[in-house]
Amino acid sequence: MLGLTGGIATGKSSVATVFHDRDIPVIDADQVAREVVEPDSLALSQIAATFGTAMIQPDGTLDRHRLGQRVFNDEDELDKLNAITSPAIHKAVKKQVAAYRRKHTPLVVFDAPTLFEGDYAYDVDVIMVVALDTAAQLQRLMARDNMSEADARSRINSQLPLAEKINVADIVVDNGGSIDKTKAQVVEWLNKLHLVD
Repeated sequence: MLGLTGGIATGKSSVATVFHDRDIPVIDADQVAREVVEPDSLALSQIAATFGTAMIQPDGTLDRHRLGQRVFNDEDELDKLNAITSPAIHKAVKKQVAAYRRKHTPLVVFDAPTLFEGDYAYDVDVIMVVALDTAAQLQRLMARDNMSEADARSRINSQLPLAEKINVADIVVDNGGSIDKTKAQVVEWLNKLHLVD
């Protein structure tokens, strides 16, 4: 299994598209994270018990914005949230991976922005990191999520520094140029594995 990661707003989704376009299954950690906190889930009730019922919206869904404001500015609070969600995410991902293995799928991609922070790196065989310089990352995040610079910096700083991820990566994809150049790096790697024509 390939672990695809990078910093927030480094362009990981663009790289994931390369795999999607070639019918290579991608397990999206963010999607799984949303699923494990759906209304009436164990994780959501644990979040309410830990952070207060104010984190639950009137329709029973998680107030992601409110929770994000609380945890991304406090490392201890973020650790509490991860202690709730990580086990549920691990379990859901392992279930999906097992299904692909039963089908003898040659490559499965686990797209996880917090591959290291969530201790998922041990579950993958190869690590691909999408890299971008910090100034460009900050600008993209501010534009993408309509954030202030302070909020964007706190989100970036809540993750393991990109330089540390690059140091342990098996493959580094430079996303500092055009999207075509970024995608070409991924296709070149897939060609070496004989997984694309």
